[in-house]
Amino acid sequence: MLRRKPGRKPMSEINVVPYIDVMLVLLVIFMVTAPLLTQGVQVELPKAASKPIEAKDEPLIVSVRADGSLHINLGADTDKALTLADIGTKVAAVLRRNPDTPVLVWGDVKVPYGSVVTLMSELQGAGAPSVGLVTDAPPLEK
Repeated sequence: MLRRKPGRKPMSEINVVPYIDVMLVLLVIFMVTAPLLTQGVQVELPKAASKPIEAKDEPLIVSVRADGSLHINLGADTDKALTLADIGTKVAAVLRRNPDTPVLVWGDVKVPYGSVVTLMSELQGAGAPSVGLVTDAPPLEK
């Protein structure tokens, strides 16, 4: 007959407490990282004390006026309002010729946030790897 030493568990019992701890840690990691993976539009937000971007190429600027009309700084008629599909087509054509062209959005302060996000999504669909937002510098405090 085999005798066990006092204080030792038989080999047939597995201690599952460490496995439960590991699973809880993995669950927390997945819960934290899952919302971060669902970002749709990449945005480079300007910082208050930043310097202007020095671009080698002239940026492609898409403007959204207060009434929601869209404009692009291409050609002679930059004041003509375009549809979202036309903007996407023109931006895709420019980026096919020169993929390093920076794409910037000028949005009026009164434009709904959803309109700007829709425009940025269309620009990324047209091939813009990142879309920048143009803002005015804050007034200097005295």
